[in-house]
Amino acid sequence: MLYLKHMATVADKLPEQVPTKVRTIPWSAVAWFGILLIAVYFPILKRLVAQWSSDDDVSHGFFVPLVAGYIAWQRRDALLSIEWKPAWWGIGILVWAGLQAYLGMLGAELFLQRTAFLLSLLGMLLILGGTGLVRELLFPLLLLPFMIPLPTVVYNQITFPLQLFASAVAEKSLELLNIPVLRDGNILELASQKLSVAEACSGIRSLLSLSFLSLVYAYFFDRKVWMRWVLLIATIPIAIIANSARVTLTGVFSEINPSLAEGFFHEAEGWVIFVVALTILVIFHLLLNWVYRKWRPEPSVPKEQSLA
Repeated sequence: MLYLKHMATVADKLPEQVPTKVRTIPWSAVAWFGILLIAVYFPILKRLVAQWSSDDDVSHGFFVPLVAGYIAWQRRDALLSIEWKPAWWGIGILVWAGLQAYLGMLGAELFLQRTAFLLSLLGMLLILGGTGLVRELLFPLLLLPFMIPLPTVVYNQITFPLQLFASAVAEKSLELLNIPVLRDGNILELASQKLSVAEACSGIRSLLSLSFLSLVYAYFFDRKVWMRWVLLIATIPIAIIANSARVTLTGVFSEINPSLAEGFFHEAEGWVIFVVALTILVIFHLLLNWVYRKWRPEPSVPKEQSLA
């Protein structure tokens, strides 16, 4: 009896357990806003998907929302740990996006319409969870612009210099290989045939795809944020040089057999060169990490710990 009384006294002195509040993602609100957003922008998204399926330069667009969504799902624990506090100024972004989409439809400007969708998504996230939610989803949000094709004006300003550069490098390389060649702009005249370095051979396709993959690769295989930017910048010379090598190889193969410069073999050659460029990017990342570990200053050890 005395033991029971003692235990009851101890139990009275123990602090009351405060039930922990389990945070949950408001899936109903997310689903409602998501369905509404897709319904409003459905005509714009439909044309965007159609371009992915018909334009090889932006065929990677199918993978961008899937990868971004997977990364966002991986961060679900972090999303549950933050306080979802609506930022109502996101309504202003939604209004701006709606006006931008309307102006884009009036002027038949696809880039304005499609970027308006991304702005609406940003506004929706601000209304749902505020700046904390956007901060946690910042990286997957920065990946989404890769699914939108560049404006025609910008695209032409990039592709034509790339065509000229690739043809010039191919000319010099073929001359070093003792293959007679005469270049006129982006046209290479060989003994067997003329090769035109068209927009599809400018390297813009591999440049866009490799840029996207560099960010995804750095996210999964390196935790240093600055490494993502370094690899992204490194993709520019890697993609340009790899494409120039592809044009050179096309010239070499065409001298062996003109049919090798077109059709299935030409497409397969492009895939092989892209894999080589991706491999070079991975090797560059490994070398950069090796240099970083070698030259990184060692953390200072307290004197008393070093003597222990």
